[in-house]
Amino acid sequence: MSLTFITFDLHLKLLIFLAFKEKLLQIFNSNYKNAANIYEFTVKDIKGEEVSLKKYKGHVCIIINVASNCSMAEDCYQELNELYEQYGETKGLKILAFPCDQFDFLEFKNNEKISEFIAERNVQFDLFDKVIVNGSDTHPLWKYLKYNSKISGNHIKWNFSKFIVNKGGEVVEFYTPVKNPKEMIPSLEKYF
Repeated sequence: MSLTFITFDLHLKLLIFLAFKEKLLQIFNSNYKNAANIYEFTVKDIKGEEVSLKKYKGHVCIIINVASNCSMAEDCYQELNELYEQYGETKGLKILAFPCDQFDFLEFKNNEKISEFIAERNVQFDLFDKVIVNGSDTHPLWKYLKYNSKISGNHIKWNFSKFIVNKGGEVVEFYTPVKNPKEMIPSLEKYF
């Protein structure tokens, strides 16, 4: 047996292993019903980089779907900024904002425009890649959030739907878009 054949064989086995590993990760991420907490998920940030949600372990989190051109955007971003300023350093609050274009196409089409919009509002909390929150292409994290919050119809109704996640990574509360972020303060304080 030649060295070339052995090298080819090893490369082929490595490629098969990597493809199998990727498929297993997809299956694992899509199995939202069996996930114990948000730390089992990986998402992409606004720059397209993979982020394991394990980095939020031990923090109370607000996870929210956002839309830059929604009529609620200015007030919600302002209140989210205020919550982050008030509790980010002192209590370790993390805010994870996920742009979503599913509701009347109120989000910019590309991440660069979204980033510009956010920068103009001095947003300091974490912003992620656009996601789908309803339907067959729903992001696995959002499937998990909806499934574990038992929201009515397992369906996000509009932009700025908010989930509170405790320090153990479990969904503990859901707030509809009509509730302003500051109305979450009494609940947040229970989990710090």
